[in-house]
Amino acid sequence: MNKTFDELSLRPSIVKALAMENIKVPTDVQAQAIPLALQNQDLIVQSETGTGKTLAYLLPIFELLADSVEAKAIVLVPTHELAVQVLRQVERLVANAGIPVRSAMLIGKVNIERQIEKLREKPQIIVGSAGRVLELIKKKKLNAQTVKRIVLDEADRLLSDDNAESTLGVIKTTQKDRQLVAFSATIPAKTLEKLQTIMKTPVLLQSQATATVPTSIKHFYRLVEKRDKAETLRKLIRSLGAKKSLIFMNNNHEIEIVYEKLNYHGLKTDCLHGTNRKFDRKKTMDDFRNGKVDNLIASDLAARGLQIDGITHIFNMTMSENAQDYLHRAGRTGRNGNDGTVVSIVTAYEYELLKGHAKKLGLEIALI
Repeated sequence: MNKTFDELSLRPSIVKALAMENIKVPTDVQAQAIPLALQNQDLIVQSETGTGKTLAYLLPIFELLADSVEAKAIVLVPTHELAVQVLRQVERLVANAGIPVRSAMLIGKVNIERQIEKLREKPQIIVGSAGRVLELIKKKKLNAQTVKRIVLDEADRLLSDDNAESTLGVIKTTQKDRQLVAFSATIPAKTLEKLQTIMKTPVLLQSQATATVPTSIKHFYRLVEKRDKAETLRKLIRSLGAKKSLIFMNNNHEIEIVYEKLNYHGLKTDCLHGTNRKFDRKKTMDDFRNGKVDNLIASDLAARGLQIDGITHIFNMTMSENAQDYLHRAGRTGRNGNDGTVVSIVTAYEYELLKGHAKKLGLEIALI
C-alpha cells in the first residue's frame, strides 16, 4: 500500500496544498526521493516523464525554505518550456500552502535587466538555464553562497557536451555543504559518471514505474503509404473527436507540410519549430494550453519534459526507434487517471517496429 504525504514528514500546509490539486497519494518516485531529500542526501533519480519528478524535488525544497528565510534553491532546466512548467508548480504551491516563498525564472534570450530587477526581491527559488544563472552569478547579481540545494532537472541534457560547462560552473560557485539532486528519465553511463564526481556519496534511485504504461491509455495503429500520412492524420483527428492532440514528427520539412495541411482544413494547429517560419515558443505553448490551438506538432526533442494537462490523443507520425521513446510519447496523455489514446500512423516497415515495442512493453495495439 502506498504511503500518504503525511507519512513522508511533510508539513500539514503542504499536504493540504497538494489535496487542493487533487494530489493525495505519492507516486513511487516521490515516496522514494522525498524522505532522503529531507535528510539532505545527494540523489540521482531515474524516473520516466509523468511519474511526478517535479514534486519529488520541489516538496523538500518547500520544507527547507519554510524553516529558513536565508536559504535558496536553484533548479536548473534545459529548456524554456520546462522552466515555465516548474515555476507554475512553484506558484501553485505558494498560493495553496500559504508559505511566503518568492521565486524567479532566469533564462537566456530574455531581457537580463528585468531579471536583475527580479533578483532585487531576493527570490528563494531560482528556476533557470545554467548559462543565464551562471552569468548572473558572475555579475554578482545572484549570491550563490546561500544556495542550500541545487536540482538538475533532465540531468542528462544539462550534463551533455553542450551544457556541462555552464552547469558545472553554477555548481562550483556554491558552498560544498549544499545538497545536489539530479532527476532524469534516462541516465547514461557518461552522465552517471559526471554526477558521481560532483556529489557526496549519492544514492541512486530508480522508480519502479519506469517500464509501465497506464491502463487508462488505449493504443491503436493505422497502416498507410507514407504519402497518405498527412491526409490520414487529418481524417483521424476529426473522426476520433480529438480535443487536444500532440503529434510527433522528427523531420522539420514534413512538420511544415502537415502544419499547413491541417490549418488549411480548419484544424487549429501549431508546432514548436519549423523551417519556414520563426516560432514564438512561449506563445505556442500558451495557445495550446488555453485551447486557442487544438493540435501541437513537435519532435521528440522539442516535446521532452512537456507536462500539459488535458492531452486526449497522441499521434505518432514518425515511429520511435525504441520502446522507451514510445513510452515517453504515450506518457503525455492519460495523466492523473484520465483516459488517453495513442494512434500510430505507420508504413509497413514502421509497423514491424511498433510490434516490437508492443511486445517489449506488454501492450495490446489494435487496428483502427
